[in-house]
Amino acid sequence: MLKLEHQTLNDRAYGALKQELISGGFSPGQTLVIRKLAETFGISTTPIREALQRLVAERLLEMQNNRSVIVPLLSAPAFEELTRIRIAVEGLAGEMAASRMTESGLIDIQTTLAGMQHAIEAGDARAYLALNEAFHFAIYQHAGAPILLNMIRDLWGRVGPYLKLLMQADRYVPQSNDAHRQIVAALEQRSGPAVRTFIEQDIAMAAAVLSANLDAAR
Repeated sequence: MLKLEHQTLNDRAYGALKQELISGGFSPGQTLVIRKLAETFGISTTPIREALQRLVAERLLEMQNNRSVIVPLLSAPAFEELTRIRIAVEGLAGEMAASRMTESGLIDIQTTLAGMQHAIEAGDARAYLALNEAFHFAIYQHAGAPILLNMIRDLWGRVGPYLKLLMQADRYVPQSNDAHRQIVAALEQRSGPAVRTFIEQDIAMAAAVLSANLDAAR
C-alpha cells in the first residue's frame, strides 16, 4: 500500500513539473534544482528526482554532463520542426473538435476569449498566457482524441518555456487575439476546416515572432 502511494506521489510530481513546462513556469536553459523544487511542491526530493528523470527520458528536459537537469534550449531548426508538427496536430484537433463542441464548452471558450482580451488591455502578460493555454486545450479536449491530446501536451512542454517571449514583442501583442476570435467564430459555425485554418494561422504567427527572438532566451 505504501508503494502504491509512493507511485502516486511520483506521478503527481511528474504531472506538476510537466505542467510547469507547458505553462511557461520554467525558462529556456534554466537549471532545475531538486531540493528547491521539493520545497516548492512541499514533498521529498525522491519523487522530484524520479519525475525529472522521467522528463529527461521523454526529452522534455536535458541532463548535462555534470548531471544537472536543465530546460532545453531550442535551435532554430528544432523550433521550426516543432512548429510544423504543432500546426499539423493542433489543426487536426481543432477540426475534430468543431463537430463535437458542446454549447457549454463553447460558452466557456467564449468567456476565456473575453478574459484574454481583458488581460491584453490590462497589460497582464501572465494572465494572458494562462488563458491562452486554457483556450487552446479547451478546444482540443473536445476532439475526443486522448492520444492526440497527449501528443499536443508533449509539444507544448517543449515550446511552453518560450511562450512568455511573445508578450515581450510589441508587434505581437496588438494582434495576439485576432486569430482566436476567428477560431471562436468558426466554432460557432461548427466549421471544422475553418477552425483548423485559423489555429494553423495562430500558431504560425506566434512562431514567426518567437523564431526571431530565440537568441533572447540564450
